Amino acid sequence: MSVWIYHERQDALLCGQHALNNLVQECVFSADGLAEIAHQLDEMELAYMAQNNEGGTSSKDYIQRVAEGSGNVDETGNFSIEVLRAALMNRYGLNLQNVRQQGVLEGRDVTDIEGFICNRDSHWFAIRKLNGRYWNLNSTKERPEQISHFRLATEIEGLHNSGYSVFCVIDQELPPPCMSSAGRERGLPQYWWKEDDLVAGKSDAANGQSDPWRNAGGGMRLDGKPAAHFESGFAGGNGSVGGELSEDEMFQQAVQASLDSERERSMAEQRNAVELKPEPAQGQPGVVRIQFRLPDGSRVIRRFLESDSVAEVYAFVEDKCPGHGKRLELRAGFPPTDLASKAAESVKEAKLSGESIQCRHL
Repeated sequence: MSVWIYHERQDALLCGQHALNNLVQECVFSADGLAEIAHQLDEMELAYMAQNNEGGTSSKDYIQRVAEGSGNVDETGNFSIEVLRAALMNRYGLNLQNVRQQGVLEGRDVTDIEGFICNRDSHWFAIRKLNGRYWNLNSTKERPEQISHFRLATEIEGLHNSGYSVFCVIDQELPPPCMSSAGRERGLPQYWWKEDDLVAGKSDAANGQSDPWRNAGGGMRLDGKPAAHFESGFAGGNGSVGGELSEDEMFQQAVQASLDSERERSMAEQRNAVELKPEPAQGQPGVVRIQFRLPDGSRVIRRFLESDSVAEVYAFVEDKCPGHGKRLELRAGFPPTDLASKAAESVKEAKLSGESIQCRHL
């Protein structure tokens, strides 16, 4: 069975985000979500420093820390290792450890480790074992590059010698690789590569992007799929010429629109029937935090239980900003995905822990 490899390319200075997504082989971490984690860590660090017995908030260290700004994300979007660690722990329960920490490699070979994240200065990248092969998933590279088992130890040692810090996930299983075309919905389509093609040395991306004119004029939607594109023309017979729809095609679209409308009405009724419970206490088992950009433009962070339904998330937003009959749309992730179909799922199942949700009334 074919294995697909996810390899995000460099966007701005968001290599920390790319390294995490490449490590887990899924587009689940967003810049907003990581920035929120950085903000939470900053608040925790300042709260701890404020409790010291040598001046509290008036101490030299506290004042200097406030003046320096965030210690977990800089203005360019470079995140600290603590942010990456917290993101992996919150989403997957994975622990990221320095390979040079005492005991990490004791009793095991470097080839027993499935995934690494490497850092020097402001650059992060991932190395991941997929289908028995190691791949360098550096976002600055054009495509994934294979690393043989024989070379892996030499590569890791070389990174250390050149000033890199290398972190790894041990004794825990990383998310499995994508084994089918359908599974590529887990990431942006332009970043998928077919393992067989990479091993064979083919130069074209496995995602079909080798033809630069493939989507010309059609545009791309937020979910990465080609947008519908119709040109004016003349229809003849039962087919469509020049982009116009035939009567049969228009009928099928009308039926689908009716089904979509009925499904949306049913889901809206389901969400509206949910009663919003009080906000759980900080530190309560199973508590997660979600950030919202509300329809009125304000930002707010609210705690939920992992077991709470996504419908309760809708209820919270509606309670904060009533739509007075307008349809409420919530989108999360990157690219932003409509949460309407996930109303019956739990916050944990929908992977909303630490997410930033965009809200609007339509």
